[in-house]
Amino acid sequence: MKKKLVVIGAGMASGRMLEALFEAAPDAYDVTLFNAEPRGNYNRLMLSPVLSGEKTYAQIVTHDADWYARHGVDCRFGEPVVRIDRDARRVQSNQSSAEYDALVIATGSAPFIIPVPGKDLPGVVAYRDLEDTQAMMATAGKDAVVIGGGLLGLEAAAGMAARGARVTVIHLMGHLMERQLDPAAGYLLQKDLERRGITVHCKGATKAILGTDRAEAVLLEDGTVYPADLVCMAVGIRPETRLANDAHLEVERGIIVDDALRTSDPHVFALGECVEHRGQVFGLVAPLYDQAKVLAQTLLDRQAVFSAVQTATKLKVTGCDLFSAGDFADAPGREDIVFRDPGRGIYKRLVLENDRIIGTVMYGNTADGSWFYGLMKDAADIRDMRDTLIFGPGFQGGASADPMAAIAALPPEAEICGCNGVTKGSIMAAAAGGACTLDQMRACTKASASCGTCTGLVQQVMAFALGDEVADAPAGMCKCTDHSHEDLRRLIRTMGLKSIPAVMQELGWKTSGGCHSCRPALNYYLLAEYPLDYRDDRQSRFVNERNHANIQKDGTYSVVPRMWGGVTTPDELRAIADAADKYNVPMVKVTGGQRIDLLGVRKEDLPHMWADLNAAGMVSGAAYSKGLRTVKTCVGKEFCRVGTQDSTGLGIKLEKLMWGSCTPHKLKLGVSGCPRNCAEATCKDIGVVCVDSGYMISIGGAAGMEVKETQALAATPSEDEAIQIILAVTQLYREHARYLDRIWKWMGKVGLDWIKAQVVEDLDNRRALVERFEISQSVYRTDPWAELSTPAEVPKWGPLADLTLEAAE
Repeated sequence: MKKKLVVIGAGMASGRMLEALFEAAPDAYDVTLFNAEPRGNYNRLMLSPVLSGEKTYAQIVTHDADWYARHGVDCRFGEPVVRIDRDARRVQSNQSSAEYDALVIATGSAPFIIPVPGKDLPGVVAYRDLEDTQAMMATAGKDAVVIGGGLLGLEAAAGMAARGARVTVIHLMGHLMERQLDPAAGYLLQKDLERRGITVHCKGATKAILGTDRAEAVLLEDGTVYPADLVCMAVGIRPETRLANDAHLEVERGIIVDDALRTSDPHVFALGECVEHRGQVFGLVAPLYDQAKVLAQTLLDRQAVFSAVQTATKLKVTGCDLFSAGDFADAPGREDIVFRDPGRGIYKRLVLENDRIIGTVMYGNTADGSWFYGLMKDAADIRDMRDTLIFGPGFQGGASADPMAAIAALPPEAEICGCNGVTKGSIMAAAAGGACTLDQMRACTKASASCGTCTGLVQQVMAFALGDEVADAPAGMCKCTDHSHEDLRRLIRTMGLKSIPAVMQELGWKTSGGCHSCRPALNYYLLAEYPLDYRDDRQSRFVNERNHANIQKDGTYSVVPRMWGGVTTPDELRAIADAADKYNVPMVKVTGGQRIDLLGVRKEDLPHMWADLNAAGMVSGAAYSKGLRTVKTCVGKEFCRVGTQDSTGLGIKLEKLMWGSCTPHKLKLGVSGCPRNCAEATCKDIGVVCVDSGYMISIGGAAGMEVKETQALAATPSEDEAIQIILAVTQLYREHARYLDRIWKWMGKVGLDWIKAQVVEDLDNRRALVERFEISQSVYRTDPWAELSTPAEVPKWGPLADLTLEAAE
């Protein structure tokens, strides 16, 4: 017979424990789940985005009714347990009772309410559950005071401010988040919050909450009064132990548990914020999830041991990048390495002791947080990298300051998602197994599925693993602006904004200098809109585009010369062979785009290899670019007995007209000489299939993680008209698509009929589009290999030159 398991509390810790239990042994227990809230498990960490309006409650539900039903869980929601009878092994709620063979207490924590007059007035809330969040969501246009400048308090303040409330934060200490931040980082955080219209009052002691029928104001000890339609107390939490105390379990600060999460009663277990393990209580989710895994094994009579590990802190406020881990207090024998960039609001501090990192505080740019955290957890000796340590992993071992190089430098065991203990290796393996969207990655590994602050880093690892085949891009621009991609394109055009600083100044950028998400997009939009007036900002390009070669997993690069239409000559082949020999290229590979790839080229050899290939008349194949990659062709009627048109000739013409172009994403073309389609034209961004009567043009194909067949755009008997239509649709795509959208994704948004109307039916508009494409090509159809291959012009890719190179693909 199945054993009976009763769980008190349907929070995140117990929910993760049930997941692990059902996965390991779905038929081991009949489960009864009590919860004081009238609902099941939802992601409490994501209440902040719900408060700010970035998410809805439905989007943060972890286990819905179907999930509980599928696993046979007897849900008793809205039934707080009032008594545990350990002798009878029975729990009693306010409505029913249940017997157990094993009992799990997961009652979480209770907010600490400071004992001041007025604390019980209506309008005074904590910040623990959905009801508190809903109360704060109603503060639009009102005055709100948050007492407490810690993690929860600041998330509450930012959320209400985003809703339109006038928010004041009162904090007892001298700077915000003093447990996680030093004064310098606390100051930067305060400045960011004040730029959002939030008033911050540090060294403020609350004397009373004023009001008659409800809260109306907050009075401080120094006599300051702040009006308040709502007061949120966020000054700390305490383990919720009342049930355990009444049941005479061993309790100190929390419910005492051993390494297997067993309480002083062998039939009763506990986990989450309500427990105390080896003198430590827990308020962050990562150790709670570790507890969940251990307890699931314990309930199945398997050996498992919970060992608390040091965790890092991040703030879930959009636009405030903060990372903190370890001990950063001043003490004898400790040293600091500090990096400050006031103009961009960046601050990094490493605390060292005996040549090891014992603490790190980062604000404004936290991309290297996981790497520093890994060094700290491993107690790694850093003396050999001390001179460049503060610049992150991209500067170690002679590598450049490129985020992709930094990702490459992370070892497989580096923790990317602290909440769920997901490593770089796990994400790479999941990506190799087919997880090519963020949702798929979350489902597969749970990376970024909890607090969400590691989402950007998870996406970087996915981009490193999958390159252009990452299937989802962020819906909006980034944390730096509230404007969408579409709004930005329209405003750049209507306001005549012709530089990145002008866009950021006029449109109210939240961060100085932008970030790795917005700068490449803005650079592209300005290139597309003003080809004659705007100068390409190479520092705002992705790493591969800046280095004119594709970075590989080991930090080397691949070099792909252009072969027009896939056609080459003996002289070109000799030049490629000579370059492979001269620079000790470990692999020479024929690509799917009918070209030859030289893999494993060292970064310092790139300009010299380019010079050698240029001397043989070869230019960059732009295998790294957001622009034309290849035009794949078959031999057509010149050699093939079934070919109908000169597909090779047309492909070469198209490639020579379109190479060097900038487009929202990579652009691949195919020209097949007959419907047998040997050039696979019907899975390219733009494809041409030659027939006896002429040329059939289709668009919107893809053959990566998303497999798409092209859709018919036009048919014409004329090669010249086919070329005009292809150039016109390319320019239309350039002018209207969101950055990093392939043609198929753009077509899904605007509709094929609209595209046909612009480039097939409206001949005047077609001509105008072609003219604008040709104007752009007159500026940007240049070979970067030729420009950068002279030894005197070799780019300086050292630390000082690369400080601003933060874009990551």
